[in-house]
Amino acid sequence: MSSVGLLYVGAVLYLNGLALMGIIKGTGATPINWFVGFLQVLTPTYLIFTANGDADAIFLASGLYLFGFTYLYVAMGNTWGHDPTGLGYFSLFVAIMAVGYAVGNLLMFDDYAFFVIWLLWSVLWFLFYLTLGKGLTRLTWFTGGVAAVEGWITGAIPAFLLLTGVWQDLDGRVVAVALTVVFVVALGILWSRQPATREEAP
Repeated sequence: MSSVGLLYVGAVLYLNGLALMGIIKGTGATPINWFVGFLQVLTPTYLIFTANGDADAIFLASGLYLFGFTYLYVAMGNTWGHDPTGLGYFSLFVAIMAVGYAVGNLLMFDDYAFFVIWLLWSVLWFLFYLTLGKGLTRLTWFTGGVAAVEGWITGAIPAFLLLTGVWQDLDGRVVAVALTVVFVVALGILWSRQPATREEAP
């Protein structure tokens, strides 16, 4: 994923997370989903058409569509009131494919950092599936918190380090371990701070 695209993935995950937590009200996060959704569809299309058959470049670009379509799906749902179940099941598809992209980054590019980042995205999109596809609304606040955290640790911060040239000097294994530790700690904190909710009807 390009560093610029990754930066704005961080932004939209952060804002969508705040929306799920109830901090951003109503459709307040809808515009950023339109902006980043279009960006994450136009960018990989350009990269694929200019890749000259480079399989590695096409592989890396293709994953961007998973995000672009997600954010456009969110934007359309917020704008026109579509039932969120479809987005939930699309999120399951993204969660499964993200595991494949994680393995691809590890085996094809020996990239431990993005191996973990893709796995963290897989966890988040699986939470979207549980919340939107399966209707487990008690997970909404928690899922929003995870999205907000991932917006920073898998998006904005890595993107800024890439843009400034610092990322390339970091040990990928150390970054992978650090990301895992921060994520697990964040999960524990968010889970312990969930607001009380009623149980869903069976």
